[in-house]
Amino acid sequence: MYMKYTITDTIRVPPADLGGKLEESIFKQARSVYEGVLDEDLGVVIAVTEVGKIGDGRIVPGDGAAYYEADVGLLTYRPKMHELVEGEVSEVTEFGAFVKTGPLEGLVHVSQIMDDYINYDAKLPGFVGKETKKRLTTKDVVKARIVTISLKGTISSSKIGLTMRQEGLGKDDWPKKEEKAAKKAPQKKEEKEKDKGKKGEK
Repeated sequence: MYMKYTITDTIRVPPADLGGKLEESIFKQARSVYEGVLDEDLGVVIAVTEVGKIGDGRIVPGDGAAYYEADVGLLTYRPKMHELVEGEVSEVTEFGAFVKTGPLEGLVHVSQIMDDYINYDAKLPGFVGKETKKRLTTKDVVKARIVTISLKGTISSSKIGLTMRQEGLGKDDWPKKEEKAAKKAPQKKEEKEKDKGKKGEK
């Protein structure tokens, strides 16, 4: 979920930036400090959007920079439990598929991909449903639901668990494939019963 926050913090403006417009200098420094950082409470900081109220500057002996307390606007992304997300499959392995959801990547474990027996095809690479023939490969755009969240200090060490085993999730063309598979199932059953009947006649 994308959110907007305003925080108040002390921003260090180095000597080289003191000659320009103060607001622009603080905006530049705030971007270098916050963008791309993961905060366990706020989530991943996507962008610094604005600089608001700026307090009086102060200096520290031995440091040529000036320090200003300022209000900083942030755009962040923080995953929420049971949130519906859409993203592109970035990688497929034997144990599941990785889906890019905003700045973070989530894992759909092989057991959570679809309600069908599936086979991993290393040549695709991807998964194929045994009955429905549904396929999942890299670059596919899918819908999934967040089922586990573990945010730990950095983006690379954080983990998100996803599921696509709910109605309306997965690829857009999956419902059509499910309908086709459902229609074929009764036909196969009838054919088996006819075969049994013929064997009985003999």
